[in-house]
Amino acid sequence: MMMFDPALTRSRPFHGLSRARVFAIMLVTLAMSSSLQAASDRPHILFILVDDLGKEWVRCYGAEGIETPNIDKLAMTGMKFENAWCMPQCTPTRVTLLTGQYPFRHGWTNHWDVPRWGAGAHFDAKQNTSFANVLRDAGYATCAAGKWQIDDFRVEPDAMDEAGFDDWCMWTGAEGGNKASGKRYWDAYIHIKGKGSRMYTDQFGPDIYCNHLIEFIGRNKGKPMLLYYPMALTHGPLTTTPDSKRDDKRALFAGMVRYTDKLVGRLVHALDEAGIRKDTVIIFTTDNGTGGNSNRRLGRVVRGGKAKMSEQNGTSQPFLVNCPGTVPKGVTTDALIDFTDILPTFAELGDGRLPSDRVVDGRSFAPLILGKTQDGSRDWIMSMGGGPAMLHDGRVRPKLAYDDRVLRTKRFKLWIDPNRQPIKLYDLKADPWEENNLIESKAPEALAAKKHLMSVAATFPEHDAAPIYEKNPPQPWDRKESVKQRKKR
Repeated sequence: MMMFDPALTRSRPFHGLSRARVFAIMLVTLAMSSSLQAASDRPHILFILVDDLGKEWVRCYGAEGIETPNIDKLAMTGMKFENAWCMPQCTPTRVTLLTGQYPFRHGWTNHWDVPRWGAGAHFDAKQNTSFANVLRDAGYATCAAGKWQIDDFRVEPDAMDEAGFDDWCMWTGAEGGNKASGKRYWDAYIHIKGKGSRMYTDQFGPDIYCNHLIEFIGRNKGKPMLLYYPMALTHGPLTTTPDSKRDDKRALFAGMVRYTDKLVGRLVHALDEAGIRKDTVIIFTTDNGTGGNSNRRLGRVVRGGKAKMSEQNGTSQPFLVNCPGTVPKGVTTDALIDFTDILPTFAELGDGRLPSDRVVDGRSFAPLILGKTQDGSRDWIMSMGGGPAMLHDGRVRPKLAYDDRVLRTKRFKLWIDPNRQPIKLYDLKADPWEENNLIESKAPEALAAKKHLMSVAATFPEHDAAPIYEKNPPQPWDRKESVKQRKKR
């Protein structure tokens, strides 16, 4: 603690000033020093979100026949979560983690590929909270690089800025009417702040995205940073990388996984080089299960479960948190978290304010990763959202009035169908692969779990919301309602 010494008033820099005036200056200086110290105590945040990669391809989660040394090192020197849930599919997951809301609330319960399908739909940052805006408002420098795909940059060139990012380097997504834009890997079609969108011939997109983040680190390491890295890898199409050659399907995908691991290592090295590794909380996770590729995990062949809500290949994702000296080292936790928890956790880490006019469903797990508690605050988590959305009266709507969903405690997992009825119950402690349905069981533990999780589900709205957005202007590539959809009305 700084102490005020009256003798300092006699030093030459204060010559000619009254004692009261000098005392006032010292108080202001002390306040500014305390403020700067508080700002420096806030960590940088690097959030890595891999596209379409399940636990069965990550070595530290029991994957076989693949090496992921850089990812594994994050686990060995940080905290590994066993029970972290995404949503089953791209759009529901990405909007959920941005907003801290479940799909039944933010409305994106199904997938909508905005650049390709348009119809005026998009992630409307003016009507939805994002973790980037929360942290930028708190004084963070913010950057995103990789895959966005919930806005069309041709129609909304400032979409990333509106979502809270100071800088960005994004694959545009496969834009309707623009064949070149489908390339995210070789000859990638990329939108960069101040440079617009174009093809980067003979270059590997994942390298460009990663380099952009590294350059941002070099320019902004003196202030708190949010680095959002929604990777293009390992989503299809299968591709070679700068380190792999064309081969069979499995070898191609394995090469993409290894390159994902390499890029993680490059970013960690960049933080070391910048001297801020110990000041950076790194979170590594994935947006949903693998897109169909199979691999062995824990002695079983596991087929990728993208769009599925099954535990071992769909909804439960790798989730690692690392910050040397801050996040406990070498810890595996069974704490329950889901992707609604990202926004409130970032807000707590960065002294950001949660929105006062919108519901945030998530809960911060910052005390857990900072070593202040031994468990999370949740006794249940939820996942929902799959398949394509639909158009109705020119707007994107959920395909079902009430999408099916799963909820779990640490032990039991309940499946609820679109009629809001419980259809499957599994004891994940005894049956982690969900092979013995206990929905008709009379065992007291099963009955109590079903009752508890159904009581949680009863707090959800009876009908899922539709996405909230102000429609963009009509475009030639906009998807139209099908004749079948019009006839249903």
